[in-house]
This record gives sequence, structure tokens and C-alpha cells, in this order.
Amino acid sequence: MQRARVPSTGRQQRMSSTYPSAPIGVRLISYLSAKLCPRLQVNRVLWFKCSVLGLTYLAYTCYHMTRKPISVVKSVLHRNCSTVTLPPEFVTPGGGGGSDPTVPPPLPTDGTWCDYAPFDQPDFNSLFGALDSAFLFSYAIAMFFAGFIAERVSLRYFLALGMAFSGLFCYLFGMAKVYDIHALWYFVAVQALAGMFQTTGWPGVVTIVGRWFGKSKRGLIFGIWNSHTSIGNVLGTLIAAHYVERDWSMSFVVPGFVMGLCGFLMFLFVVERPEIVDCQEKVADYAQQQRGSSAGSSVRRMDDSVSDVEDSGVSAEQDNVSTRTLRGSYYSEINERTPILGSINRAPPQHDAIGFFGALRIPGVIEFSLSLFFSKLVSYTFLFWLPFYIQHSTSMGAKLSADVSTVFDIGGIIGAIAAGMLSDASAMPATTCTGMLAIAAPLLLIYRCWGSVSLSVNILLLFVVGLMVNGPYALITTSVSAELGQHSSLNGNSKALATVTAIIDGTGSIGAAIGPLLAGMVSGWNNVFYMLVISDVLALAMLLRISSKECSRRNINRRYNVRIE
Repeated sequence: MQRARVPSTGRQQRMSSTYPSAPIGVRLISYLSAKLCPRLQVNRVLWFKCSVLGLTYLAYTCYHMTRKPISVVKSVLHRNCSTVTLPPEFVTPGGGGGSDPTVPPPLPTDGTWCDYAPFDQPDFNSLFGALDSAFLFSYAIAMFFAGFIAERVSLRYFLALGMAFSGLFCYLFGMAKVYDIHALWYFVAVQALAGMFQTTGWPGVVTIVGRWFGKSKRGLIFGIWNSHTSIGNVLGTLIAAHYVERDWSMSFVVPGFVMGLCGFLMFLFVVERPEIVDCQEKVADYAQQQRGSSAGSSVRRMDDSVSDVEDSGVSAEQDNVSTRTLRGSYYSEINERTPILGSINRAPPQHDAIGFFGALRIPGVIEFSLSLFFSKLVSYTFLFWLPFYIQHSTSMGAKLSADVSTVFDIGGIIGAIAAGMLSDASAMPATTCTGMLAIAAPLLLIYRCWGSVSLSVNILLLFVVGLMVNGPYALITTSVSAELGQHSSLNGNSKALATVTAIIDGTGSIGAAIGPLLAGMVSGWNNVFYMLVISDVLALAMLLRISSKECSRRNINRRYNVRIE
């Protein structure tokens, strides 16, 4: 019998290969490689996977970097002017020593002389809440449309333009000080437009990464990769804190410029689909991987009850090898009815992009969306108010408060990785989230009561709170979203990932908009923390049904000695 010829996997090929549809930066590197290093051979699949991870990591780091300055600058837009040193150029209206230059001008009697109008009013907290809400509600509403658009356009252009405009509006906020703009509508409009263009980030980067990486160790990969959120928050805080007490306009100008520059890099180099550079997974590679795990695959599906439990959550797919379609590829699984010749180059299956209500029918989407609504409410209240809270609950200044607040994001990095590893090891993402949320609730109250005791206690508690609060939030927005976007009920339709991601993150973003708004309206920090604890408990409650099914499935698997992969 003649053996069918299987295409090369492209794993050890020259970088001089030409890719007509590739971004101009990739084509330039290929051209230079052909000229300067014609014999250079690299693992192309690994090379492009690393470039995709690096570029998308850099992109979303910049998205969060431009969101953070407002939380730092709040500390100088309205502050206790009695503790502020008078600047040399300060001149009081109608004051001074008359014509005698030796007589110093009288001290200002206005307690808001150091504030920046219009935030010098008694209701400044409500004004800050309005800025946060303008950004977050715009972000939440636009997110539902962003996923719909992302499934139908080039993600490279989608991300590049989104980053360029996000950087522009961050820059324009800082220009208010340069041009002495004090109109509230200007700040609200800039924040709303910035929120709208920020929605290009999450559906874009998650979809690109989901196209390039399979399910193996997805929780760990996404957990490490999702640290861009916290790294972006840390960088944005440090940059803003560096300028905040000298010239707060630069706290926005510098991140905005960096954002635009990185958007141009995305346009030049990001490869949005493996097929563009001929790196799609081949049938031969996939079949070989399946042969290596056929012993475990043959016993994964026990009965209909186990299957029903698996379909209701987002645990790893355990479909029979002969009925699965190769995800992210143009090639289908080979079975006993596949003809020997012509099986490789069949036309790719055609799928329409999934609609909004079709995505809602995927098992688990509604539950995880509602859970993210409450967990993101907690996380974003910290994101927008933490430096301000630290300054007003302790004796720290604006810069030190901003620096200490970064500990929350550092804890978030560890929490995201830990949540991903636990999810991979247990195949129980909902249970992982509920466990961390259960620990987070009392920790919030402990931080409120004991966080102001000393700097070291504040840092320690803030780190643990960040770990437990951001862990579930990161797991749901990354690994769980990608898993649901490629759920078995979609029958191989790959055009659902951005829509599902946008629905989950968009729902969470509504909570993210409500949290900072309520924090500005609620009187007293104790009430703010009570609100956060209630939200955390509700996030946990949304996942109890899925978590119970995950536990039932695990008990059945243990009873019949079934391996979970």
C-alpha cells in the first residue's frame, strides 16, 4: 500500500522562508535572514509562538499601564493643602506687602489653593467616581461590540489602532494641565473615549494566544502570561509616581507615548494566525501525539453522566479521538474511513462567526460571567482607589502610597500563576476560584482593620489580598475564557473565542465600573470594605453549581480509577 505523503511540520526550517501575508516586520526579518544568514535553521513553530507570547504580553502590559495613572494622580488633584509647601511663584490675589518687596505676601487662607479645579470641590470623591465610571462604563458597553468586531477583522490592525488611540487619549488627559483646562466635561469625555478604545485589547490578545496554543498546560501558560495585567499596573504606578509631585501631566504623557510606540510594533510584527506563516498543526503531528496517549484516552469517557458533567463546566475535553476535529487547524482527524490519498489537502471546514446569544448558550459562560462581574468589581476598586486609600488611612505621602499599592499587583502575579497551576493539576477551575474567593473575603476585613498598623504589616497583608483577589479574576479572564471559546458544543467552530472572551470580560467590566463608582459614593471606608466582602461572596456563589459538578465528576473518576488529563 502506498503511504500518503505528510507535509513537513516546519519545525526545522530556514528563517528565509517567504510569507506573502505576514506583517511587514516578519517579512523584513525573513529577507535579512536570507541575505545575512542563509543557512540559519530554527524551530519556526517555537519561534513564532514565543514572538506571539512576547508581543501580546507587551501589548496588554501597555493597556494596563495607561489605566493606572489616574489612581495615582487623584492624590494631587485634591489633597490636604495645609501639608503642602508653598511654591516660590505663589502669589495671593490682592495680597503682598504693597510696594515694599521685603514684606512677604500673606499666607493663603483658601484651603483648596493646591487642588486642581474642578476637583477642588467638597464633593471631589463623586467627581473622581464620575471619571472612573466614564472610563469603565464605556469600556463595559464597548466590550460587547469589540468581540463581535474582532471575529470579523484582522486582529493585527485591530490591536494596532486600538493601542494608538488608547495612547492618544491617555496623552490628552495630561495635556489638560499643560493647557490649563479645567472643564469637567473634558476629563469625562477623554476617559470615556479611552475606555472605548481600551476594549480592543483583551479580545484581541486572548484570541491570538488561543489560536497558537492548545489545551496542554493552558492554565499555567495563561497564568504566567496574565501577569502582564499586574506588571502593567506596577509600571503605570511607578511612572506616574515618579512625576506626580513635580508635574502630574507627565504621569499621563509618558505612558501614552509608550503605548503608541508598542502599538506600532504590534502592527509590524504580530502574526495573528498560524496559517499566515505556515505553522498550523499538521495531521501527522497530532496523530502521533494521540498514539502516545491512546491508553489514557480510551478510558476517559465512562458514561453519559460523566460526559454531562464535563460539558457543563470548562474542564479539559475528553472526546474520542476518532470524532475530534483538530482545533486551530485546517485539517481534520484521520479515522478508518479517511481515504489514503487526498486526505491532507481537503478544504477547511467553513464556520460562521458565532452570535451573541449563541455564545451565551455555551455551558458555563453565564456562570463565569456573573462571577467575574463581582470579582472584577473588587479588583478594580483596588485598582482605582488603593493609592488614595493608603494615603488617607496612613501617614504616607502620595509617592510612597503609590509605591506601596504596587504590592497588591505583585501579589496578583503570584495569584494568577498559582490559580493556573491548581486548575491544570485538578482540572477543576471553578473549584479553584471558589477556594481562593473564600479565603479572600475575611482577608479584606483583616486588611481594613490591621493594614494601617505599620508599613510592614500593610505590605504583607496587601500582598496576600492581591494574591487571593486577582487569582480567580485572572483564571476566569484567560484560561477559562479560552476553554469556553473552544467548547466541544461548538463542533470545531474556532470563530467563537473573541465573542466568548468579550462577553465574559464585558460582564466583568460592568462590575468593574460599578465598584469604583460606589466607592466614591459610599461614605466611610468601612462601608467600602463591607461592599467588597459582599461582592467577593457573591462571586463565589455564582460558581457553586459548576464547582459541585466538578467535585462529583472527580469522585466518579476516582471510583473507576479514571485518569484526568
